[in-house]
Amino acid sequence: QVQLVESGGGLVRPGGSLRLSCAASGISLDDYKSYSIGWFRQAPGKEREAVSYIERSGGEIYTYYRDMVKGRFTISRDDSKNTVYLQMNSLNLEDTAVYYCATGNTVISGFLWDEYDYWGQGTQVTVSS
Repeated sequence: QVQLVESGGGLVRPGGSLRLSCAASGISLDDYKSYSIGWFRQAPGKEREAVSYIERSGGEIYTYYRDMVKGRFTISRDDSKNTVYLQMNSLNLEDTAVYYCATGNTVISGFLWDEYDYWGQGTQVTVSS
């Protein structure tokens, strides 16, 4: 059974930075390399929304971002550690949410949460002055 564990959340002031990690277990390295990894977030009273995802295709790694984080967030993966990172810079109040990572091997769009098979428990990010 694939398990994902997020870490790195916390309290940060506007303009600050955080790096989230998503560590996967219960999956072989070969399978993990072929899986897409997505980051989603959910703020209180709001629907879950996609933030970014990363995939490997034809030996190349591709990254995708929603407009509201483009230029501020960077997703990356270290397959030797079965870990995906989300570097978040220039954080603002609207970035406050629980952040989840997810993975699956049947992801097509990448920004649709129901395409993912496995989810972490989430990590809280709070941006406040």
